[in-house]
Amino acid sequence: MKKIVKLLVFILVASLLFSTPAVAKNGNAKESLVSLGDSIPYGYNLNQHNKTTSKDAFPYLMGDYGDLQVRNLGIPGWTTPELLTSLKTDQKYRQAVRHADYVTLTIGNNDLLQALQAAQRESGGDQGSFMAILQQKVEESNVFANIGAIIEEARSLTDAPIVIYNVYNPFQLDNPLHAISSQILPSINKNFTDLASLYNVMYGNILLADSYAAFGQNQDTYVIPDDIHPTIEGQIKLAEIGLNVLGLNE
Repeated sequence: MKKIVKLLVFILVASLLFSTPAVAKNGNAKESLVSLGDSIPYGYNLNQHNKTTSKDAFPYLMGDYGDLQVRNLGIPGWTTPELLTSLKTDQKYRQAVRHADYVTLTIGNNDLLQALQAAQRESGGDQGSFMAILQQKVEESNVFANIGAIIEEARSLTDAPIVIYNVYNPFQLDNPLHAISSQILPSINKNFTDLASLYNVMYGNILLADSYAAFGQNQDTYVIPDDIHPTIEGQIKLAEIGLNVLGLNE
C-alpha cells in the first residue's frame, strides 16, 4: 500500500513539473490589430517615397491610442479579388488574421475607381448615360460579392471584431467629380451598411466605420490636394471612427 501511495505521489509531482502549460496570452501582452486593405491603411503619399507603410496611417494611430500591436497589411492599388485571393492562399495573411484581436478592412476603393473611370470613358461625357454605365460597371466588378467573401474568409479564421470602412468622397469641392461622387456614394455606401448588418447578424462583431460621414464636405482638411488619399488629419479621423466603433476610445 505504501508503495502505491509513493508511486501516486511521484506521478502527481512529475505531472506538475513536466506538464505542458496551456497556451494563453500573457496578461501584460498587448492586444493586436491587423489592418487589411489598400493604399488608405498603407498611408500612401504620407511618406516621401511610399516604400513602406506610414506610421501616420490610421492603423498605427489606432495602435498608439489603444496600446495595440499593429500588423499593417495594406497594399497600394489592391482591389477586392487580390485581397480575397491572399486571404485564402497566403499564410502570412491567414496567420495574421488568425491571431488578431481586432481587424480593420478598407477595400473596394480601387474597384469603384476603376468602374468610375470606365464609365467616364464609355459615356463620352454624356451625363444621361453615365449613371447607367457606372451602375453596370460596379455590378460587373463584383466588388460587394467579393467583400462579402472576404468577410466570410476572415470570420472563418477569427472571431475578432472586424471593422469595415466605407468610402469617403475623395475629390475636393472644386473638382467636378466631387458632385458626381456626392450623388453616387450614398447608394454605394448603402451596400457597405447592408453587408455589415447582414454579416453582423450572421457572425457577430462585424462593425461599420462611416468614413463618408466622417469626412463630410471637409476634403480640404482630410484629403491631400490633387490626390485622393487622406492627409494626416484624415488618417486621424479614420483612426478616431475605428476606435469609436470598437469602444477603444474611452
